[in-house]
Amino acid sequence: MRIFKRKGYYYLQHSFRKEGKVITRETYIGEKLPKDIKEIKERFLQKHVKSRLYKQLEQIRAGFQKDWNKTPESVKAEELKEIAIAFTYNTNAIEGSKITLAETRAILQEKIAPRKPLYDIKETEAHAKVFLATLQEKEELTEQLLLQWHREVFRETKKEIAGKYRDYRVHVGIHIPPDWQDIPILMKKLFDFYKENKSMNPVELAARIHYKFEFIHPFGDGNGRIGRLLMNHILWHKKYPILIIENKKKLAYYKALEKGEEKFVQYFLRTYLKANKKYL
Repeated sequence: MRIFKRKGYYYLQHSFRKEGKVITRETYIGEKLPKDIKEIKERFLQKHVKSRLYKQLEQIRAGFQKDWNKTPESVKAEELKEIAIAFTYNTNAIEGSKITLAETRAILQEKIAPRKPLYDIKETEAHAKVFLATLQEKEELTEQLLLQWHREVFRETKKEIAGKYRDYRVHVGIHIPPDWQDIPILMKKLFDFYKENKSMNPVELAARIHYKFEFIHPFGDGNGRIGRLLMNHILWHKKYPILIIENKKKLAYYKALEKGEEKFVQYFLRTYLKANKKYL
């Protein structure tokens, strides 16, 4: 989307590709840029971009549910295990785990431990267990549930921080998260935002909640893993397929997080559409 000037007047323009063709939409703004330009942009997006996007996302939901509902229960159980293996491998690998995909499968399916650090093995087991529970048990998304996830994933490997918000400053690449003293109020605002925006498309809501959570960075360790559990809890219980951020594409994920909420949401939506293009 861009603002440009033509013959002394301002216009708002957005171009997108549809069926191999570039389509451009624009709207007149006026001789001067109005103070409510942000609201004008949002209305323009809603009319020309989001409505089309939401239709695609709803098409994905409908296609996924059609496939899932006709799947036998025994096959569903096996499919969930496969999803848990892929998600657990990728989400842990992003955070530096040396456990491979094959080793993740051996740990979770065959109870065979590779010659890797014990804490990596234990976190693999604990994460998969928590993840499957989030899919199978429809619990209301609350701050207490989030703390429970963290406690269960890290209680055997990082006992001193498991299930607790940090009480010290941290640095995350170029991002300096908020002061630890602000975490309680920021987390309350996060869940207030979630409650107030349940009518938002679940894919966009998952993206925004994930970004806001990672920005706060409330835990001493494990924020990425808990944040990705958080976004997939929203998607799954709104009957959308989950999104696995692949380890091999983590740089694009990190860069998107660094660019701010709106850029991250755009990245998330593009990634989600690409991952589920078979339903479009």
